[in-house]
Amino acid sequence: MTRWGEPFREGDALATAAVVDRAQIAIVVIDRFSLLRYWNPFARELFGFVGGRDYVGLSLLDIGIHESDREHASQLARRVLRGEPWEGTFAVLKGDSTWIHVRAQAVPMRNDDGEIDGITLIAREALRSGRVEEQYGLLERIGSRLASSLEFDSTVRGVAGILVPQFADHCFIDLYDHDRLVRRVSVHAEGWTPPARTWFDVGDEVRYPERHFVTQALRRLETVVSSDYLFENSPNTRSDMVSRQVGITSAIAAPLRARGEVLGVLTLALSGLSPRQKNTYGGFDRDLVGAIASRVALAIDNARLFEEERSTALAFQNSLLPNHFPPQDGLTIASRYLPAGPTQAHGHGIQTQVGGDFYDVIPLSAGRVGLVIGDVEGRGPHAAAVMGQLRAALRAFAQADREPADILRELDEWVRRLGRPDDDGGTWIPSVSCLYMVYDAWSRELSYANAGHAAPLLITSDSVEALELEVNDRMLGTRVKGGAGEDVVYHPAELRLPTGATLLLYTDGLIDRTPVGGIRDPERAFRRLTERVAEVADKDVEQIAEAAVHSVPGELDDDTALLVVRTDSDELALREGWFPSEASTVGEARHLAANTFKEWGMDRDQAELACLLVSEIVTNVVIHATPHPVHREFTDNGVRDSETPFEGGGSFDEFDEDWSDLLDEVAEADEAVAEDDDKEFLLRLRKGASRVWVEVFDHDLRLPRIRSAAADDEGGRGLYLVEQLATRWGSRPTPDGKAVWFEMPMHAPVEDEGAEPLA
Repeated sequence: MTRWGEPFREGDALATAAVVDRAQIAIVVIDRFSLLRYWNPFARELFGFVGGRDYVGLSLLDIGIHESDREHASQLARRVLRGEPWEGTFAVLKGDSTWIHVRAQAVPMRNDDGEIDGITLIAREALRSGRVEEQYGLLERIGSRLASSLEFDSTVRGVAGILVPQFADHCFIDLYDHDRLVRRVSVHAEGWTPPARTWFDVGDEVRYPERHFVTQALRRLETVVSSDYLFENSPNTRSDMVSRQVGITSAIAAPLRARGEVLGVLTLALSGLSPRQKNTYGGFDRDLVGAIASRVALAIDNARLFEEERSTALAFQNSLLPNHFPPQDGLTIASRYLPAGPTQAHGHGIQTQVGGDFYDVIPLSAGRVGLVIGDVEGRGPHAAAVMGQLRAALRAFAQADREPADILRELDEWVRRLGRPDDDGGTWIPSVSCLYMVYDAWSRELSYANAGHAAPLLITSDSVEALELEVNDRMLGTRVKGGAGEDVVYHPAELRLPTGATLLLYTDGLIDRTPVGGIRDPERAFRRLTERVAEVADKDVEQIAEAAVHSVPGELDDDTALLVVRTDSDELALREGWFPSEASTVGEARHLAANTFKEWGMDRDQAELACLLVSEIVTNVVIHATPHPVHREFTDNGVRDSETPFEGGGSFDEFDEDWSDLLDEVAEADEAVAEDDDKEFLLRLRKGASRVWVEVFDHDLRLPRIRSAAADDEGGRGLYLVEQLATRWGSRPTPDGKAVWFEMPMHAPVEDEGAEPLA
């Protein structure tokens, strides 16, 4: 062909494949199932196909179409397969991790029989031509992107990712922090980065000269376009030099205003970084950027308000959970709380919701520890309030050394008192799952009761699997008042942990997640959790907690609480002995304690003090222990004690401490009583890393109390001494009597050198 309109000579004709290969427009062919079948070289360049990867048979979505546009692409396919052409714009993430917007046209592809068996997609990069309809599409695109995010950082970065490089080569967002203007976003085309200490970087305070076009935009509160005299008012000579080197040709500055307040300024600039047909901004661009700035300002303001609300909600949530746990002998502990993502509330937009997941570690008597994990039904302030009250009540019940099943029974009644009126005129009572476990590190025994909570993971050197729990009763708040026995009873159970075992207690939010583009599969998520935890089973508890948190991908639809507890008996020791309840055995018990404390390396003064307290509580036992064991049963109707009468006509009165001449009387009575072998007590000594516990068990059902002794009383001060000199002390009922205990540090506290001595 020599002139336009003349036909090709036969020798100049090009094959169809060659024309398609040389075309400066992307051509992609997909089948009826939206799977890629063909693309020309320009399509590979436009979409950034990774060299060497075979894309044949992959979905159209796999070429990098943004999540927000995937439904858009699905609609495209359905419409074209019905025989209708389609035209629109997509956001695409290229293989080199850069964003572009693609303008595409799709038409049906028919076979010889006229049936549609595929789609031909013709595409090119949008916005660089300066076409007005594409710029309006950009405004729509930014609006949809801003509407999909309430997180501040993702909001401002998302806007910059849309504008660069399609509409600008440089994008800056500067926001006020009180009276300082601070750069929050700095994005450039082609991966270019300004040299250090030239242009302001993210986090820097920005100061523009008085006659700078950005200063004018902020002063006038209007969008300003600058194409002339760009370099005359640069902030400094280094900035001016870099601007000239990169070839800045035009710039726009638009103030960001929301609710009558100036939040900052949006600045866009064109340069020589990327080729484009248009290298200066005009009046239409000024109006467009002004419209974009108003949307960006509103989104930034909403994001700030949302983050403030979310921060307040999370602070409220975290205040209801323990911030840290005191050291526990025989245990290493790690915990995590993960708030759920924002939820869509009907008619109220996207909202932050606190939740009712909770955990706790409660120090109990004689070094035992209570472990708690639970989840209150629903989300919102009421669920969090129920959780806070429930946790406080549980701690109070646990401090009284109640059995786990008794505690859950009390909590069930407590939950019922926390109900609130519903819309039907009744009372809505929240359902609460709760697992309460009491662990004795010296015996590795774990006693527990379970109100409908998932079993923890048992992590050993050989395996990671769900701990086998014998009981799993109804959730708190769900039983029928006055119903059948199985509806009202929480059953106790016990088990023994393997040496060095680790427990992972968690709420269902850990595995009940929605994967991106998929559906929930709790069984598969549980397998992923166990596999990931198994990989770090020999690591410390913090690493196990982190691995568990990130083991299951997907959105957090529910808040999550988890507790990792590792057992370790290396620093623990125990010694115990049975003694007859006779006056002569007080010295024997004290002798056992003294020798044991010396062997354990306890400070001499501390050991003598502890031996004194051993004498006091052992003397109590010798004086007040019953002649015969009395059996105590924990039944469905409460605690029932056997009615074995006291020999010698003693009455079953309150535990008293009037010790006047009692040891002499007991010694005399011992000689007259025939059944001395039935009167005995157990002295148990426990050693931790830096403290010891002393326990005395007997068959007397009466719990001790401190009485106020008069000045001339010869007794009644034993428990008062224990309270004053021990770190902690207390008593708890046992199935056949009681246990009285106290705690002492092995080493005296280091005195402050600057402190004045006591008078």
